[in-house]
Amino acid sequence: MPKNSKVTQREHSSEHVTESVADLLAHEEPVDYKRSVLNVTGEAWDKQKDGDEELDGENRPAWNSKLQYILAQIGYSCSSAFPDPQPRNRWTGQSLAQLCPPCAYLVPYLVLLIIIGLPLFFLELAVGQRIRRGSIGVWNYICPRLGGIGYASCLVCFFVGLYYNVIIGWSIFYFFKSFQYPLPWSECPIVKNGSVAVVETECERSSATTYFWYRETLDISNSISESGGLNWKMTLCLLVAWSLVGLAMIKGIQSSGKVMYFSSLFPYVVLVCFLVRGLLLRGAVDGIMHMFTPKLDKMLDPQVWREAATQVFFALGLGFGGVIAFSSYNKQDNNCHFDATLVSFINFFTSVLATLVVFAVLGFKANIMNEKCVVENAEKILGYLNTNVLSHDLIPPHVNFSHLTAKDYHEMYRVIMTVKEGHFKELGLDACLLEDELNKSVQGTGLAFIAFTEAMTHFPASPFWSVMFFLMLINLGLGSMIGTMSGITTPIIDTFKVRKEVFTVGCCIFAFVVGLIFVQRSGNYFVTMFDDYSATLPLTVVVILENIAVAWIYGTKKFMQELTEMLGFRPYQFYYYTWKYVSPICMAVLMTASIIQLGVSPPGYSAWIKEEAAEKFLFYPTWAMAILISLIILASLPLPLVFILRQFHLVSDGSNALSVTYKKGRMMKDISNLEDNDETRFILSKVPSETPSPMPTHRSYLGPGSNSPMEMSSAPNGRYGSGYLLASTPESEL
Repeated sequence: MPKNSKVTQREHSSEHVTESVADLLAHEEPVDYKRSVLNVTGEAWDKQKDGDEELDGENRPAWNSKLQYILAQIGYSCSSAFPDPQPRNRWTGQSLAQLCPPCAYLVPYLVLLIIIGLPLFFLELAVGQRIRRGSIGVWNYICPRLGGIGYASCLVCFFVGLYYNVIIGWSIFYFFKSFQYPLPWSECPIVKNGSVAVVETECERSSATTYFWYRETLDISNSISESGGLNWKMTLCLLVAWSLVGLAMIKGIQSSGKVMYFSSLFPYVVLVCFLVRGLLLRGAVDGIMHMFTPKLDKMLDPQVWREAATQVFFALGLGFGGVIAFSSYNKQDNNCHFDATLVSFINFFTSVLATLVVFAVLGFKANIMNEKCVVENAEKILGYLNTNVLSHDLIPPHVNFSHLTAKDYHEMYRVIMTVKEGHFKELGLDACLLEDELNKSVQGTGLAFIAFTEAMTHFPASPFWSVMFFLMLINLGLGSMIGTMSGITTPIIDTFKVRKEVFTVGCCIFAFVVGLIFVQRSGNYFVTMFDDYSATLPLTVVVILENIAVAWIYGTKKFMQELTEMLGFRPYQFYYYTWKYVSPICMAVLMTASIIQLGVSPPGYSAWIKEEAAEKFLFYPTWAMAILISLIILASLPLPLVFILRQFHLVSDGSNALSVTYKKGRMMKDISNLEDNDETRFILSKVPSETPSPMPTHRSYLGPGSNSPMEMSSAPNGRYGSGYLLASTPESEL
């Protein structure tokens, strides 16, 4: 700086400093924006981070590359599109059993993805990248009275993470059991009854894969009221699962980002391998044709649209806070609109690809089971023929029982049903329809741990495919858990400045201890309870409030202007109308439908009854209903609680602890202890109610003929006599 400048003269003068920004910057060298930062934060955070973290200008960890970030979002958001057992996966889980064929599901899913999923996903990416904080900081900043949104997201992430990791534990158990031939679930076990060896009764009355799942894996009790003690095998697997998550998360995005290279890409490799192998299987075409069979009546069913909306909602991870957390580590000029579009449609095409794999494999399995059905019923018919219950004249002459085809059996079945119409039910013959087989065993966790495992027992080199399949599930679960845990750790660390490693390890240990409830013999029933009631309704409310906070309280026009400044181009008007009208209405309808569904369908669960070797629907007991209601209330409680506390000024929203820092090389001016009104005027030169952003500003686009983003003051500002006036920047508008 020249020695005769006003600033230098003032350094040797006792007069009060009254220079404006124009005076200060008039003799400054051109600013190197890569080395300088204007930082407005709730607390001066100048602590040096760990040496292995890539830091941005405000000492916030940043992604090492754009690819790492995209893979993290894909691993988190797209994992539910795979044929996995995860509860968030409505695509290949329960929905297919109710809504087959999924061709009727594709159109509603795509439509709702465009009008709900993409806009809300873009919204979360944008606010996370713009404000560069976790969910708590983001919503505290946008609307302090709705700051409970961030806390509610953290609670829901915690609930989901508790039982989600149990499913990874199940996959770990199956993974290690896959290293043997034949696979342990391919045949029923033989037990000795005295000197006689017999097949296990429970297995004989169900199936080998069903028995292995319920008895060998879960060792499940008959009801949620029968605890049965801890299942030590699942307890060890849960410990391994939480250890993997802790190791992946302990260094934040620097460790989890590297994990994503494998956990996000490997499932696609396995999926393509399964698709190629599945298409070569006998009967795969039948499954795929069943998948794409159009049924307009199903497409017009409101239940299909409700399920599709739920799938869109959960598939993209909206409301969990993980999307915001990942986006907050981006540079502020990152094109998050491109990211939102890319990840949303990768999610859709992954869903289609995964469903192709599912139905190719299930088509193969359905043919195997259909042939078995034909053989069993043909033996019944032969028995009736030998005992003269049926006449030989009923059998078409070309039918050969030694090589009976499904077509011949169906012809014979129709003849017998027509002739013996009055006594047909007494014969106990099955129709053995391929479509019926395709609709079986495609519900919830049964897809991965029963239907898929049974299909793989018929594969050549079945242990290899089993190892690949469950390794894929472990990676999918790990990708989702990293996103879920980021929804907890990022906002807590940002808000309370706790040490990252200590908090992450402590969170994993605490979650493991609490998660022991899920590895009891009755643990699967608690997984069902948490999946059905701890997330769906609270998250729907959270996302609605997110949408309202941005579109109606903060203002859609203002938000669109700031996106223009951040991205360098104006987003399509499509987003203006979806944020302001379409998405809130659709989400309100979804929430209403969910509440009605809860009221119409009494809370209950499917219990496995050992003596009957079958599932039976049971209602939750009173104490379980209390837990269920408490989950919903606890997850939603931060929303009204924070609103009341801040509405009546019982707690501070943190706006009085602002600091303004301008760094250039070694020079820094810090103003942190100003009085309320002076501080606000110093920062904004506006009304005290407006709050600055905790972000570095970038150049502002103000439109043709507008002034510079930084206006110069011609008079002293307050009793401190100097100020940085951030006129029309996104931060000053917020």
